[in-house]
Amino acid sequence: MNSPIYVLGTGLSHNGSAVLLKDGRVCVGIEKERLSRIKHDGGNDNLAIQYCLDAEGIELKDISLVVQCANFEIPERNQYKGTRLFAEAKDLKIVDISHHLAHAYSAVGTCSFSECAVMVIDGCGSPLDQFLKLHPEQKQFISPEILNEVQMVCEKDSFYHFDGQKLTPLMKDFSVMAYKSDSLFSLPTTQHSIGGFYASVSHYVFGDMDDVGKLMGLAPFGKSGIFNFEAFEFRSGNLFINEDWKNQFANPSKGYEYFKSNFDYYANVAKWAQEQVEKAVLKCIHNRLEKFPHKNLCYTGGVALNAVANAKLQDSKIVENIYFEPAAADNGLALGCAFYGWLEYLNMQKVPHDGSTCFGKAYASNEIEKEIHKVENKKYNPVKFLDENELVKFCAEKLNQGKTIAWFQSGAEFGPRSLGRRSILAHPGIEGIKDHINLDIKFREDFRPFAPAVLKEKADKYFVQGRNSPYMILVDKTKPEYLEKLKNVTHRDGSARVQTVEESWNPKFVKLLTAFYTQSGIAVLLNTSLNKKGMPIVETPQEAIDLFEMTALDILVLENYVLEK
Repeated sequence: MNSPIYVLGTGLSHNGSAVLLKDGRVCVGIEKERLSRIKHDGGNDNLAIQYCLDAEGIELKDISLVVQCANFEIPERNQYKGTRLFAEAKDLKIVDISHHLAHAYSAVGTCSFSECAVMVIDGCGSPLDQFLKLHPEQKQFISPEILNEVQMVCEKDSFYHFDGQKLTPLMKDFSVMAYKSDSLFSLPTTQHSIGGFYASVSHYVFGDMDDVGKLMGLAPFGKSGIFNFEAFEFRSGNLFINEDWKNQFANPSKGYEYFKSNFDYYANVAKWAQEQVEKAVLKCIHNRLEKFPHKNLCYTGGVALNAVANAKLQDSKIVENIYFEPAAADNGLALGCAFYGWLEYLNMQKVPHDGSTCFGKAYASNEIEKEIHKVENKKYNPVKFLDENELVKFCAEKLNQGKTIAWFQSGAEFGPRSLGRRSILAHPGIEGIKDHINLDIKFREDFRPFAPAVLKEKADKYFVQGRNSPYMILVDKTKPEYLEKLKNVTHRDGSARVQTVEESWNPKFVKLLTAFYTQSGIAVLLNTSLNKKGMPIVETPQEAIDLFEMTALDILVLENYVLEK
C-alpha cells in the first residue's frame, strides 16, 4: 500500500496557524493562539506544527512538502522569531507563496466549485518586492504606476480565476503603506484598503485593536445620515480612500467609560463606517465581475468576515453562487498554503471538501477523565452519560430552564466562530440571558450581540431570507412574529448572524437542537464562543474546566461527561 502524501501549510502572520493535508484532504489544523493562549498570536510556528504532527501521529520525515507564508518577509527555514522545527529537517522541501495567493487557495481548496472567480480583500498583503521575488511571472498584472512607485506598496485586493486546478490572477491592486504616525487614524496597513479603513475607525471608536469586529456589532445602534461624506472613491477601476474623511472626526475614545458616556456618537460613527465598507465591497467586487463575469465566486481575506456586507453582496445577485471562506482572515493562510502545495506545486487533483471547518483533534475519554478527576475538579461531581440521546435530552431540559451550558465536543473549529464544538449555549428567548452572558460569563461590552444556531431545515421558519449559513458569516432578519422568542439572538436592528447547523459535520449539535426543539418548540439556540473577552477559544478539556470555574456558567459538557454547579 502506498504511503499517504502529507502537505503541511504554515502561516506565520499574526493569527498564525498550521494545517496538514493527507492525500489532499484536511486531516488536522490549528491556530497558534489556541495553544499559546495569546490572542492573535503569530510568528514562530513550532507550536502549531507540532500539534498537527502529534494529532496525526507522524514526524517531519513523513511530510512530502511544506508551503509557508508570512506578511512582510520570506521566513528562513531554520529561524523565525526563534529556532524552527525545520532546522533539523535539511531535506524537507519548503516553498514560499505570497499573502493573497494563500488567501485565495484557502477558499478554492474548501469550496464546492469546480471553477470560479476568487476575490481577496484585506488590510494588507505582501509587499510588491517580495511578491515579485516569489511570483516574477505575475509582473504583467501590475500597473506601471505601481511598479514605478518609490514608496513601499503592498497587496490591497486581488481577483483570480480558478480552473479547478490552478489560480490565474486577473486583476491585482496594490497600495502605498499608511505608516503609523501621530494621526488618529494611521495604522500599519495599506493606505487605501477597506480593511485598513475599518481597523482605523475601530481604533478611533474603542481605543484598542482587540477586536475590530466589535464595530459591526455597534453599528446597528447608530443612525444613518448623521455624516454625509464618503470615505471611498473609484478611479479607473481601483478603490481609493479620500483622506478628507479623517478631518471630520476629532473625538477619539479615551477608554471604555468615555466610550459609554458618548455611546450615541460612537454608534453613529460605527454606522457610517459600516455603510461605507458595504458600499466599497460591493463596488469593488461588482467592478471585477463586470470585467470578468462568472457565475461562481469565492470571497476571502479579512474583510470577508463582515457578515452584514456579505449578506448585501449575496442579495445583490451579481453571481449565482458565493462561497464565503470561514477562516477568511490570516488564520486561513496555512490552509491556503497547504492547498497550494497539493494543487499547484504537486499538481494533484482537487479532492472534494466535506464542508466542515472543524480541524482540531478530538480528546479521548481517558484524557477527559484525567482532568475531571483532579482533586480541584472533584467538587463538581461529574456524571458520565452512556447514552448520547439521554445526554442531549438532559442538556435540552436544562437549556429550556434557562441554564447556560459550555459545550465541548470533538475537534475544535478552525477560524473565528464557534459552531457547536467549542460553544456556550443558552435559550434564545428567556429574559435577561443575553445580558447575563455578556456581563457574568463573557465579561464584555453589553451592546455585543449573540448568534442564533438553527436547524438548517428550519431557517426559513424564523428568518426572512432563510439563508444557508453554516459558518455564521451572513446576517439575516428575524421574522417579526419571532422577535420575542428570539430576543437574545436578534440585534438592535432586527438582524441576526445566523448559523444553519448541518448533520453531515455537526451531528451531535443537530441532536441537541432537535431535542431542544422538542422541549421548547424552538429550533434555535444562542451560540457563542467558549471563551471570555480577550481569551482565545478553549482547546483542551482543562481549559474548558478553568473557564467554567472562573465564570457564571451553569453546566460544562465535555463529550459525554457533565459537570454542574
